[in-house]
Amino acid sequence: MNAPKPPSPPAIRRIPKAAAAAPASGPSEPVRLNKRMADQGLCSRREADDWIERGWVRVNGQPATMGQKVSAADRVTVERAAQGQQARQVTILLHKPVGYVSGQAEDGHAPAVTLVTAQNRWAEDRTPIRFTPAQLRGLAPAGRLDIDSVGLLVLTQDGRVARQLIGEDSRMEKEYLVRVQWGDLAQDVRAAFPAAQLARLRHGLSLDGKPLKPAVVEWENAEQLRFVLTEGKKRQIRRMCEQVGLKVVGLKRIRMGRVLLGRLPPGQWRYLAPGESF
Repeated sequence: MNAPKPPSPPAIRRIPKAAAAAPASGPSEPVRLNKRMADQGLCSRREADDWIERGWVRVNGQPATMGQKVSAADRVTVERAAQGQQARQVTILLHKPVGYVSGQAEDGHAPAVTLVTAQNRWAEDRTPIRFTPAQLRGLAPAGRLDIDSVGLLVLTQDGRVARQLIGEDSRMEKEYLVRVQWGDLAQDVRAAFPAAQLARLRHGLSLDGKPLKPAVVEWENAEQLRFVLTEGKKRQIRRMCEQVGLKVVGLKRIRMGRVLLGRLPPGQWRYLAPGESF
């Protein structure tokens, strides 16, 4: 009678040599393991720490430890259990209305995530994902919208998506429609607003003592500007407008990267579809 076969070891995934050969901080300087994994797009740093804690990450065949540093020569592998966990993570696109905060509840205002219910899912969402309360765990905004702003808010469980949208090295475009007044003038602002001030909105302003990156700023109609930014400082558009004498009376985000708000109704949400990306 043949002896039973020993159990197979857990499957692992190796970071490609080409990606591992040049860490962001230099070819010879060791970096924290979670940073290297995030830099290679495997996960976020927080996710990497979770995988390390669960024993899903190995360095040169040995279980990784929290805070461990690695060099370009070290071989990092990740078990398939981590990939399975990532595959279950969701990203949700919400049309945030006025009166909701992006993150934690504050000053009596509810967080936008409270709108993510089965009843509020857009009827035209054809994504083949069934909503479950488990999808709310760890669901966090990737980029904020002020309480008095509306439009596209991305909520995600996936650290890779969050890093892509709001990571320190992100250059993701965010597009907004901004209704403005100039002094007491609320109609045909475009005709009266100086071209030189519009040029300053595009490039030349500073916030918090630092110059802003160039932006696309154009008139959408007589009372509304279109902004395209690649950074996201707190209340940036409102503060930019204040510096040139404009008052923002309405702000709506309509795009993040390649993902559009489209016809998604206020207060409703849909999943980021398979094959759809920022």
